[in-house]
Amino acid sequence: MTTQGLTRRKMSGGGVWLFQVGASSPMAVLAGGIVATYASTGLVATPLTFPLLGVMLGLLAVGYVAMSRAVPHAAPAYALLAHAFGPMSGLVGGALALVFYSAIQMSLYGLIGVTIAGLIGGPWLLWAAVIWLVVAVCGLLHVSLSAFVVGTVLCIELAVITLFDIASFTHPFGGAIATAPISLSGLWAPGIGGAFALGIAAFIGFDTAPAYSEEVRTSRSIGRSTLAAVLFMALFYGLSAWALAVAVGDKQIAATAANPEAGLPFALFDEWYGSGLSLLATLLLVTSVTVAMLSFHNTIARYIFAMAREGVLPAWLARTGTSGRAQGAPTGGSLVQSVSALLVVGVFAVAGADPIGVIFTWLSAAGAVGILVMLVLISAGAIRFYRRGGGSTEGLFVTTVLPSLGVIGGLVVLGVMVSHLSSLLQIADDSPLQAILPAAVVVTIAAGVAWGLALRAGKAPVLAEVGKGRPDPLRVLDQRLQDLDV
Repeated sequence: MTTQGLTRRKMSGGGVWLFQVGASSPMAVLAGGIVATYASTGLVATPLTFPLLGVMLGLLAVGYVAMSRAVPHAAPAYALLAHAFGPMSGLVGGALALVFYSAIQMSLYGLIGVTIAGLIGGPWLLWAAVIWLVVAVCGLLHVSLSAFVVGTVLCIELAVITLFDIASFTHPFGGAIATAPISLSGLWAPGIGGAFALGIAAFIGFDTAPAYSEEVRTSRSIGRSTLAAVLFMALFYGLSAWALAVAVGDKQIAATAANPEAGLPFALFDEWYGSGLSLLATLLLVTSVTVAMLSFHNTIARYIFAMAREGVLPAWLARTGTSGRAQGAPTGGSLVQSVSALLVVGVFAVAGADPIGVIFTWLSAAGAVGILVMLVLISAGAIRFYRRGGGSTEGLFVTTVLPSLGVIGGLVVLGVMVSHLSSLLQIADDSPLQAILPAAVVVTIAAGVAWGLALRAGKAPVLAEVGKGRPDPLRVLDQRLQDLDV
């Protein structure tokens, strides 16, 4: 291994899109997120939350991806906030990204362990360990190989979910397609906060594209893939949520989803297509979650690599593979992420935490809150960046109007989420446990500030250069130049 760097300008926009949608894990959204939303919140209008959140997240993404073109960096939250508000804010962004992307990734070990144990038998922790090994090995390989794995699994997965949607609308409960799930009058119910929280978790992954900004062939690929990912998720997940309610019945959907013996949505696959497709759908849930974990693993590894490259983290973490399938992969960051996931999930398991009720639900909810805070800060940072003269080719709508709407929408959704976490976490409305997730965000921000103060005291030159690191063109291969004769 060496500090040569990430392989540059080799990844296509389509490959980035695969990682974005793959990270959201469509089958897990259908079988986990959508079912859990109906069960825990009772909100019949759940399908409408996806397009609403899609609009808000799309607005937040405008300034984010525009600024990432002007400041391409493998650790975008870290670099963009540093350029917008200063190096201390960059460290806050880096801390938020590392902690809450990790929370999302680690939450999935509980879900996948229980899923495989229910399919094959055995303890959930054993199967979680097997998947950990798969992710750890794939994370050490070059991104193009991982993109092939993600793309293959994702295409099959989306095809199967499409078959589910078609069967739902052609076999509606009671013989008529229910319209209550898409009625605006049913949206503002007590469970809306929990539905927003799980909805945000379903979208997380769309925001990872700027982490590949040094590896994509053109800078415009990031914006196009992000817009396409948000639009696709908003429509596809909203349609699938509606399809589930149509198949079960809008008046029965909450109670049926809350009953584990109902086996949603796999029992419906079995009824319509037979046990073969039902088994395939279950297997796809396993592969879907594994792909999502790999996508988040790759993103976190790139954050670690980029921050180590600038001296903010130990230099050995900036190592990348130099030969074969590992060439250009951020091996140092990948190893750290694998070890940290092993330790955190191991501690939860030793403590006897429920893999779904605690590891999956609480960590994914924490990730949703933390990442939304990060995106709001970046969108506000983009406004400041452009007002101070950063960038040169973007119009007023991109630099100010749309990001401002995104900040306002993000704060509103964040407030609704935080004030209604009880329905999601299955705790009392007045329980002090509701403060744990917001407190985790505050502590992470404080840790980023403390990190900056420590650098100011001991490594002031390093702090001054936060977010300004770039690959050395004499040492890092740009794939667009590899065929030129000199």
